[in-house]
Amino acid sequence: MSVTLVPVSPAPSTARAAARPLDVLGVPGEINLDYAATAPCSRAAADAVAALLPWYASVHRGAGALSRRCTLAYERARQTVGDFFGARADDHVIFTRNTTDALNLLARALPAGTAVVTFAAEHHANLLPWPRGSVRLPVPADAGDAVRALDAALAELRRAGNPGLPVLVAVTGASNVTGERWPVAELARVAHRHRARIALDAAQLAPHAPVDLLALDVDYLAVSGHKLYAPFGAGALIGRADWLDAAPPYLAGGGATSRVGAGTHEVDWAVGPARHEGGTPNLLGAVALAAVCDALADADRAALHDEEQRLLGRLRDGLAALPHVVELRTFGPDAPRVGILSFAVAGRDSADVAAVLARDHGIGVRDGLFCAHPLARRLLAEAAARTGRRNLPPTALRASIGLGSTEEHVDRLLAALATLG
Repeated sequence: MSVTLVPVSPAPSTARAAARPLDVLGVPGEINLDYAATAPCSRAAADAVAALLPWYASVHRGAGALSRRCTLAYERARQTVGDFFGARADDHVIFTRNTTDALNLLARALPAGTAVVTFAAEHHANLLPWPRGSVRLPVPADAGDAVRALDAALAELRRAGNPGLPVLVAVTGASNVTGERWPVAELARVAHRHRARIALDAAQLAPHAPVDLLALDVDYLAVSGHKLYAPFGAGALIGRADWLDAAPPYLAGGGATSRVGAGTHEVDWAVGPARHEGGTPNLLGAVALAAVCDALADADRAALHDEEQRLLGRLRDGLAALPHVVELRTFGPDAPRVGILSFAVAGRDSADVAAVLARDHGIGVRDGLFCAHPLARRLLAEAAARTGRRNLPPTALRASIGLGSTEEHVDRLLAALATLG
């Protein structure tokens, strides 16, 4: 079966308007409200890949014109991504597969004995990679509660352990379940006051709002290209060099070495990003991610934010008007959030609802526990207690919006859900 891919504009435009970098590709008749899982491909990413494909060759491994051009494109992409996220001059920008890969890399690079502090509200990517014995704080009631809980936990760690013990705080920028934004700058200040470092999972925040590593004063930042309209298998870990240069290579192999001798273990490993980028790098993914960063840097981010918030408000108000639908939330109803919303339909299995939306209405949403099982289960239980409903399903639904989302998409979802009451 063949389908036609067409650009979908991030804001209303005439049908014949020229394609713009932040238009996204889509299939006519299909409404994609699952951006939080994988965002559609932007025109910027698709065009950058198409332009480079005729030149595609090895990176860092050839003297021919094609290889030299590809090497230059790869390193320019590294600079572009670092600049876009506010990397410091001595930070490393390491290309990975995605945020999960980036955080696993950081977990492997931790100095021996590092204590890691997370919250139970994290995506599995920021729960599972860390060493046994890591501290998992309860889900906070609000942003202020998160800051206070971290302050207390770090103070106790310093009292109970070696004052010089390395400590890493790992937090999300925006929840992949509720879309609620976390107080990253405040958490960073607390972490640094207790001589801890902080890593930011920006997978869900970066597609919706500017993320500046220097301004937020975080030590490490992880992002995914497939959340950021560049679905070509690249992500990045950006952050301080010392732990990364001291750690064993994440992938031992070609490109990660400066010298290999005759002996079995006679190896001098590279320093810098190459140390953790063994094997042939994902050139097209890096170039696509950099192209989106360039396009977003040139865009009016405030206008994009305002449009997204308008659509999100329309969606939340519409869901609140449906008596059989319950929104999930960690913080208060007015907490800042990005274009992600999870909910449950009373008396209906979430997988069945998602199937009906897809089959009968051409609407794609996510169902399940969203790779954040501890948080999603807790929020479903809280929603049942808050509303007095005993017939909420054990899993939830999630609608997420972004570039390409329109009022029509939101209204069609609301109309479809209304028929399920």
